[in-house]
Amino acid sequence: MENKDNFIEAYGDFKMRKLTEDDLEQFNGLLRYAFQITMDELLHTGWTEDQIMHAKMPILKNAYVLGWFYHDRLASMIVVYSMKVNIHDNICKMGGVTGVATYPEYTGKGLIHSLIKHAIFHMQKEGQYISFLYPYSIPLYRKHGWEIISDKITFRIKDSQLPKKRPVDGMMERVDLECEDLLNVHDYYSMQRHGAMIRDKLAWDEYWRWDSDDIIAAIYYTKNHKPLGYLIYYIRNDTFYIKEMVYLNTEARHGIWNYISAHYSMVSEVKGNNFSGEPMAFLFEDSEIVETIEPYFMARIINVKEFILQYTFLEISQKIKISLKINDPIAEWNNGVFMLYWEEEETICEKTDDIYAANLVEMDIQTLTTMLMGYKRPTFLYECGRIKTEYYMLRILEQLIPVEKPYFSDYF
Repeated sequence: MENKDNFIEAYGDFKMRKLTEDDLEQFNGLLRYAFQITMDELLHTGWTEDQIMHAKMPILKNAYVLGWFYHDRLASMIVVYSMKVNIHDNICKMGGVTGVATYPEYTGKGLIHSLIKHAIFHMQKEGQYISFLYPYSIPLYRKHGWEIISDKITFRIKDSQLPKKRPVDGMMERVDLECEDLLNVHDYYSMQRHGAMIRDKLAWDEYWRWDSDDIIAAIYYTKNHKPLGYLIYYIRNDTFYIKEMVYLNTEARHGIWNYISAHYSMVSEVKGNNFSGEPMAFLFEDSEIVETIEPYFMARIINVKEFILQYTFLEISQKIKISLKINDPIAEWNNGVFMLYWEEEETICEKTDDIYAANLVEMDIQTLTTMLMGYKRPTFLYECGRIKTEYYMLRILEQLIPVEKPYFSDYF
């Protein structure tokens, strides 16, 4: 708990407290140092020094920012955004972790570990029962309970491989970045896509924050002017860069690719990222495109019981009872056995001390997270040694957990 001096914890000459707007200069300084962002790089995007200085002010106003101070100098910090994400058609509160940084002279003192622990307690208190982050070190975050839950597939398409024009009734229109139709299409898409962020103003601000002035948005409209998809892109050095492509049906997909292909004479190749978890090559007539897959975001269940109670299970049965034995390195409320069963299609989850309960399935918090998020299937995790159970339980788990990989295209 914080005392009257705003300190949460003390360790010798180090004191932990929440950052305020008065700490903006130190906050920006640590971000730039830790993530190697130079002022010249930021000015190149078209920002002024004053804009750069105050760009992150909304974070200090709207996010939970916690730091260790050595005397009066910021030594280490962590940021938690209050966000929302679609988990199998349930809109859940999510703690978005970012800005985890320490000056090199203060490393090795356990500052990051204690900040992460306090952040987890904060998210638990705020009802953010799952947390997402972009990892700069996958081993570090696995150690603290996060696990990979989504992929980024980077693709390159030569101009000669662009798809031929497909007949559609609608057309693309370039729009302002704050166009209401653009926001509405994303809202509609994210409400029906597992793993997608529900973007509020802060999330959209982060989405656009460091984009240069040449970023362009275009929307696909039907002949009745109904928006069904959009494309965020820029063109540079004879290359068409796709930041994000969203479409609600096949017509919109064809319309968007027609628009991209119309730039044939201007570009030599198209580059972009695909966050669906599935390669795009199958959709092209010439499928010999280059696609590179890499892990993208990680997630962590903050509260096992509450997350399970709001989770959408499939093929539930009144006869099924599962005993989940979870190991969590930090959140002690997640350690133990959770009895999971259903009554009149309502999920019941109760913590028990019975370590010999029937239908026991044992795993750590990382494995539970990636399994329930649908990134890796129970059978795969069992074969990797990440799940301990009797083999017959795998069929039950496979039937209960929806088959859909998360879509997550945001970055913070």
